[in-house]
Amino acid sequence: MAEIISMPQLSDTMKEGTVIKWNKKIGDKVSEGDILAEIETDKATQDFEIDVSGVLLFIGVKEGETTRVNDVLAIIGNEGEDISHIISKLESKKKEQGNQEIKKENGKKNKKIFISPVAKKMAKKIGIPINKIKGSGEYGRIIKRDIEFYEKKNQNESETQETVHSSIRKKIAEHLTYSKFSAPHYYLFSEINMDKLIGFRKNLNDKLSLEEKISFNDIIIKAVAKSLSKHPDMNVSWNEERIIIHPNIHIGVAVAIKDGLIVPVIKNADQKSLLQISKEIKDKASRSKSKKIQPEEIENSTFTVSNLGMYGIESFTSIINTPNTSILSIGSIMIRPIVKNYKIEIGNIMKITLSCDHRIIDGAKGSEYIHSLKNFLEDPITILF
Repeated sequence: MAEIISMPQLSDTMKEGTVIKWNKKIGDKVSEGDILAEIETDKATQDFEIDVSGVLLFIGVKEGETTRVNDVLAIIGNEGEDISHIISKLESKKKEQGNQEIKKENGKKNKKIFISPVAKKMAKKIGIPINKIKGSGEYGRIIKRDIEFYEKKNQNESETQETVHSSIRKKIAEHLTYSKFSAPHYYLFSEINMDKLIGFRKNLNDKLSLEEKISFNDIIIKAVAKSLSKHPDMNVSWNEERIIIHPNIHIGVAVAIKDGLIVPVIKNADQKSLLQISKEIKDKASRSKSKKIQPEEIENSTFTVSNLGMYGIESFTSIINTPNTSILSIGSIMIRPIVKNYKIEIGNIMKITLSCDHRIIDGAKGSEYIHSLKNFLEDPITILF
């Protein structure tokens, strides 16, 4: 008997999914445990493992298309099984939805737009918003010539291009908007003398293979975690009724991807070696960019680090990655004149910015944390102990 496979909810916040790739085509046999498709959620792209066996008889969502959770994704049944009655019901439902009145605001609320089927099909294919077209047919009905006239009229005009928001981009927008307008941000700025750290990194990398090379960011992550272990009151989250003090230090590392930003998490970073942190960051950053990272690998961070130094950015501020209450922004290492022993010398300076949630992190508390972090980075050998 044929079974309808619905768009699964692959994360707790997922409302819709986009089919990135079908691994099976209509007529293929599928077995329980097969990866039927790759689906992009609001967090990552995941493999969808099928839990039934049979033959793929129907595909309800094409590659690149988005549909809501629980909408029809596919139908699996027996070879040669007649599912025309099921498809007929699905098509009737879609037609019913498509025939709903299209409304627009023109001084009269809920005014129906009359359009011929041919014109509607043309408008959809070309991408013309029908609420901008004035119909010339009977009773203002939009007909074929109205679509052709509108298209010709706009051919010589420069038009903006539009792309549909990905699930990840929509979630980023929702998350950051909530953070910015719910958490009262303030910012602490500081400069770090990186001369010793540059030498420290070189000495380490001289002893390591090419694949094991340690980056500045790896050392910074370790220093951030060590500083948090000295200041547990920074490793917290805000709750309307209480302060949540996290027993573990999980550092989120902001990674730029095609659709925006994703934050894989280094769990218990204070307890890991520089080499362990380096390998984990490389692996998770790579899988984030290829959308292969799993939801549990981007959850439960307690503090976040965002580094734009590799892009030549001198300094910047970041929006807190809630439920974290702080995020550290790392700028590039710049060669600058500095005062040392009352003399002007050339040194390597890195600017950092700590964004804090003022509901829970006061200025003095944030400043004490930066002081500890500065000590670790300016005397990096202490990070190892």
